[in-house]
Amino acid sequence: MKNMRIALIGYGKMGHMIEQIALRRGHEIVSVIDVDNQADFESEAFRSADVAIEFTTPQAAYGNFLKAFAAGVKVVSGSTGWIPAHGEEVRRLCREEGKTLFWSSNFSLGVAVFSAVNKYLARIMARFPEYDVHMEETHHVHKLDAPSGTAITLAEDIIAGVGRKDKWVRGTFTAPDGTVTGSEDCAPDELRIDSIRRGEVPGIHSIVYDSEADQITITHDAHSRKGFALGAVLAAEYTAEHSGLLTMDDLFQF
Repeated sequence: MKNMRIALIGYGKMGHMIEQIALRRGHEIVSVIDVDNQADFESEAFRSADVAIEFTTPQAAYGNFLKAFAAGVKVVSGSTGWIPAHGEEVRRLCREEGKTLFWSSNFSLGVAVFSAVNKYLARIMARFPEYDVHMEETHHVHKLDAPSGTAITLAEDIIAGVGRKDKWVRGTFTAPDGTVTGSEDCAPDELRIDSIRRGEVPGIHSIVYDSEADQITITHDAHSRKGFALGAVLAAEYTAEHSGLLTMDDLFQF
């Protein structure tokens, strides 16, 4: 493994954990950019980075990509929520202009395995229409978006595999104070995602296939953010040697 020069964009809890793991793996942090030092995107230190790891907000992510690309720096990002407005343009930049972005809604190795199981199970369940499927995701009270980016990715994989769902929809939302809004009602061709915000939960995703006879549930329950941070650094190591629009399917080929 080649030692890398890494820039961090976003210096919250994830940024600090990524820094610790990157240093432990022998890499160097050459630049740290947060909301109060945006001018550092144009610094020599930032330009010297092999890869920038970006964990910020849906509103900031796309602009951060453009600034990093302008500096000639590859990006690894775990920010969600930017794809509906900017996904096609980012794909074009990677496809036609030689930019490099490794994006994932979740960098956990466990989630990568869970995602592979989810895709396989959806293909099996395509043969059994008596089972309806829905999802539930639980996260800490600080998480702003719902459903989670990971839940959306898992839902899109279910829709592609199971055949009888056309789109995902927001179901119920349980707020930190226990207030429940939304509804469990949805059309037969819709995949419902329920969201819960509670305590400091790093992330729980459950996929439920339910029939009159029985129920099949698969769950991934993260114990901490460490798995996400390690995965982001592994993705950066991969991205340093590869180009284009990259995903966890490139890093972990199950």
